[in-house]
Formats: sequence, C-alpha cells, structure tokens
Amino acid sequence: MQRYYVVLFAHVLNFCAATDEPGWRTRQKSHVPVSLAADTLEKVALLDRHSDPTEEAWSRLLGPLLVPRYVTTAAHEDVRKHLVDVLTRLGWTVDGDRTFKMQTPLGEMPFTNVVATHDPAAPRRLVLACHYDSIYGRDAFVAATDSAVPCAMMLYLAHLMTSRYLDPIKGRSDTTLQLMFLDGEEAIVEWTDDDSIYGARHLAGELQQTACQATTACSNTSLTELDRIDLFVLLDLLGAKEPAIANYLSNTNAEFRHLVSVERKLRKKGLLPEVPKIFRYMKSWGFRGPPQVADDHLPFLHKGVRVLHLIPVPFPAVWHRDDDDASVVHAPTVTALGRVLRTFVAEWLGLAAFKTGPLSSEMKHEEL
Repeated sequence: MQRYYVVLFAHVLNFCAATDEPGWRTRQKSHVPVSLAADTLEKVALLDRHSDPTEEAWSRLLGPLLVPRYVTTAAHEDVRKHLVDVLTRLGWTVDGDRTFKMQTPLGEMPFTNVVATHDPAAPRRLVLACHYDSIYGRDAFVAATDSAVPCAMMLYLAHLMTSRYLDPIKGRSDTTLQLMFLDGEEAIVEWTDDDSIYGARHLAGELQQTACQATTACSNTSLTELDRIDLFVLLDLLGAKEPAIANYLSNTNAEFRHLVSVERKLRKKGLLPEVPKIFRYMKSWGFRGPPQVADDHLPFLHKGVRVLHLIPVPFPAVWHRDDDDASVVHAPTVTALGRVLRTFVAEWLGLAAFKTGPLSSEMKHEEL
C-alpha cells in the first residue's frame, strides 16, 4: 500500500509538471510542418526568379564572403560586418558582437558569433546555421563551399522571404526563424575536440545556461534559451555540383523525410533546375551505420537539440584546397538547394495558416 501511494504521488508530480509547461512547448514537441498549397508553393520556390532574375542580389551577398576570412584578420571582421549589415537592413534583430575568448594551441584568441532573429518575442526558433570563418593562416583559401555559399544562402533566404512572408506573421506565430553564423569552426592548428568548433561550443553552452528570455511565454518555468530551438539545421560544404545529402542522424528522420518530400514535389512540378537528386533518405545504413562528421552541430546535438546536418558525403573534391573558389560554385545546384530550403522553412513555420498576400511577378529586389 505504501508503495502504491509513492507511485501515485510521483504520477501527480509528473502531471503537475506537464500542466505547468507552456503551450508553445507542447506544440514544439508535436510539431508537424504544414504543406503549402500549389500556388503558394510555386511563389515561394520561384522567389529568386521573380525578385532577382539577373542574380544581382545573390552576387552582392556572396561576393564579400569570397575572401580568406580567418580569425584575427581584417577580412574576417569585414565579413562579420557584412552579415550584420545585410540582416540589420532587413529589419532583423541582430546580435553581431557576441565576442568571447577561448584558449587555442596558439594561445588565447577572440571569436565572434553572429545571431540574427526575425521575431525575438516568438518563443520558438527554427535555426539555420553555418560557419563563416576560413582555415587559419591560409591566405589563398577563399573557402567557397566551406562555407561562403552556405552563409550567402542564408542571407539570400532572408532577403527573399523577410518582407513577403516573415514580416506578415511577426507577432502572430509562436515560431520564428533564427540565423546563426558561427565563428571558429576550423582548427587553428590541427582538428581535435579542443581545437575546432569554438563558436558552436561557446554558443551552445551559453544558450543552455541562459534562462528563457521570452518573459510572457517562459514565466514560472526553468526553460533555457536552448530549449527554444525546434530544430537546428546546419549547412556546410554546399555549392559544388551533385551533392549527396542523407539522413545521418536517426532522431530527425521524420524531418529529413519531409525535406526529401519537398524536393520531390518541387521537382515533380518543374520548379527545380535539372540537377540530380540532392536529398536521399536511407532506410538502413548497414552494419557500419551512417557517416558521422564532426561539425558545428555536435555541441547542440549533445545537449539534446534536434539537428539536421545538411552536408554532402562524400565531401566536394575541392574540400580544404585552394581551388575551392568561385569557379566551383554550380549555379543550378545552388538554386535548387535554395528553393528546397525556402520551401522547407515556409512549411516549418506554417505559412499556409497565415494570409501573407500575393507575390507580384513585377516585384523588384530590395536594396541591399
């Protein structure tokens, strides 16, 4: 009998804890992306064609990133300012000076993460992330795929979607888009657990130690800023021809299958360039299991954040070579990736549930 009361009391405590949890947290745990209607799907996918037909905006976003940009250099600082300036002009809330120091094999060095949030008051975040530094000491290495193109893709998505689709749902949705540009991914001397992913390690720890800042949505809870992340989508080594990206992490198989379905329906409707299939869902990886790539997602994954790792395996042939430059950027592939990613973001944010207005084919790109 005594044991029964103990068990019953434990159930009551669990029930109370569950009922104390804010509604957005419950919705976060059971979130399902909302498919776009055919007309909206086409508008979102073809935003680049309608608003930037000559790719002038894309070029202006990518160009400043195609420089050697390793920590402690003036070019690294210029790239940081470029990220901040673009997103600030779009009206995002940008924390572009998250500077910290960490010990490296060459002594203590400063690193700076850039975090941009479209609607800080929204309690939930869909995070897109990439690293913006290049290999330390490599003065001829512009690292186009690693990761200038991923950074530019994120800026371009914000440029295309902010006024047309994100601004109209600001203050109306409990989920917003957050962009993380992480510093210090590359090793300073040689890749180890301690000499790599400096920015990701610092930011994941910082968010886990910071109480949830959405005051009206987090009152009387022990939630942290890390808990606000629905999904952490890391982009890396993108831009070259024929990338093959698969589901490397089993706990986000459902999210990856949705990404596959997005690519499939865009391809079926003729909304993608004629490039080989990019996203491939593997039902089984066999005895060896999926490839595990050390990257900026690991500190977040190890703290319980759900992760999609969008990196091709095998890596591009130019990986860590000086010829990883603008010449390897394959425009049709980048266009396809961008259209799939925009659609995935639109469906994750549930844009189908909001009236965001029509897209005019006469729209001109916004001033950058």
